[in-house]
Amino acid sequence: MSLATPTPSAIVRTKIVATIGPACRDEAGLRGLVDAGVDVFRLNMAHGSMEEHQETLDRVRRVAEAAGRPIGVLVDLAGPKIRLGEISGGAVECVEGAVFKFIRGTESGKPDEFTTTYERLIDELAVGDAVMLADGTISLVVEERSPNEARCRVVQGGLIRSRQGVNLPGVKLSVAAMSAADWQHAEWAAAAGADFVSLSFVRSAVEVKLLRELLRTRGSKARVVAKIEKREAIDNLDSIVDAADAVMVARGDLGVEIDVASMPMMQKQIIRACQRYQKPVIVATQMLDSMQHSRRPTRAETTDVANAILDGADACMLSGETAIGEHPRLVVEMMRRIASATEKQYLQDRKQFLEDALGRARGTVSAGEFLPAPEFLVDGLHPITQAVVDGASRIAAELDAKLVVVASKSGVTAIARSKRRGAVPTVGVSDDPATLRQMSLYWGVTPLAAAEGGDINRLLEHVSSWGRREGRLQHGDRILLVAGHGFGTGGHNMALVHEV
Repeated sequence: MSLATPTPSAIVRTKIVATIGPACRDEAGLRGLVDAGVDVFRLNMAHGSMEEHQETLDRVRRVAEAAGRPIGVLVDLAGPKIRLGEISGGAVECVEGAVFKFIRGTESGKPDEFTTTYERLIDELAVGDAVMLADGTISLVVEERSPNEARCRVVQGGLIRSRQGVNLPGVKLSVAAMSAADWQHAEWAAAAGADFVSLSFVRSAVEVKLLRELLRTRGSKARVVAKIEKREAIDNLDSIVDAADAVMVARGDLGVEIDVASMPMMQKQIIRACQRYQKPVIVATQMLDSMQHSRRPTRAETTDVANAILDGADACMLSGETAIGEHPRLVVEMMRRIASATEKQYLQDRKQFLEDALGRARGTVSAGEFLPAPEFLVDGLHPITQAVVDGASRIAAELDAKLVVVASKSGVTAIARSKRRGAVPTVGVSDDPATLRQMSLYWGVTPLAAAEGGDINRLLEHVSSWGRREGRLQHGDRILLVAGHGFGTGGHNMALVHEV
């Protein structure tokens, strides 16, 4: 295979999240996506039954076991998404300047009257509010409101269909963060052993904590992913990022809730916040959207994926591209190619920049990490561990080590390493299968099940054997191991250099 199309065994640090749908749901389809390089599969709870999702999750586990590598599962709760009810005739053309009404109830017999799934909509709208339909492509403004209807004029027209989404930029709604269906789906995710559960339309840190409490009381170790797609989430960004285990830049609804022109800079702001709080971050929506039908992406799309990686994204997510697209495996392979090319240049440029800067400052060269230190440590990470990880990163760079190995029960040590983006590849070793699957989301970290025994020499032998088998190590190569030794330190306190 050519260098332009690296095999999945090649080192690609940016993780790929793929949404499962009719185009890839069978076992052969899932196996093809794993072979192409998917790290985490997303189950979209807005579609399908729990029975279907259970079947799909079981297939993912079987495929991952056959492939011999941990694959994460992200259960994406639908959240309080407001949708139109049934439209008379199934669709209606909204002409600019025309007037339509939102009315109470669940049924409408007139083509110029809309119902929605949110009963309190009319109570919470005000004159002057904007109403966006069909992913923001159609916009209306409220001109009059009475107890039973809101009269709106079309500002930007288009065709509206039944059940399409409704966005209300700037309108503060009293709708609950989780519907009854969301609660049921979260309980199912906990029982099914999901690795991540994402909460849609987050507005405050309290909502994130509520979901975590629900999962923990049901014995789940799943990480909570906060989806940033509301103006209120931007206003409360720091507290939400602090409360979450991971964050998703959900650009679909967010690009409707805020001015689309500010979306690129908002993406960078969210990613920077995740860096400060040491949280993994996923960039999602329309990354390679044209590949739902085309075998090649647009140049703008490839640039978008590359820029997300350069911004600091840990993972990029595919939605319709793999769920309903015509070329699910091809699109995963393309995302890997873009990530591979971007990372190669990024690592070279950052290494040269830091070498030049350090050489000018001290007359020496030592470049271990490519992103600044976090302002706040992720929950569960001891300061000693962070210091040892940073020291090991610098030593690994200076010794031209081939791997940095972090032994981690919970995975937070792997996060500490991942969020600094060291040039030397990282292997995260754990004896906990759930931790290994969660590591599949962390930038630059390859999850590896620990060998039985637990002793350091046994661990080094296990990693060395794996590395030679995978073509990552050969005789004489150096490994940096970060682990805990002794008692009372509260964290990983040892960095050990090993030659294969």
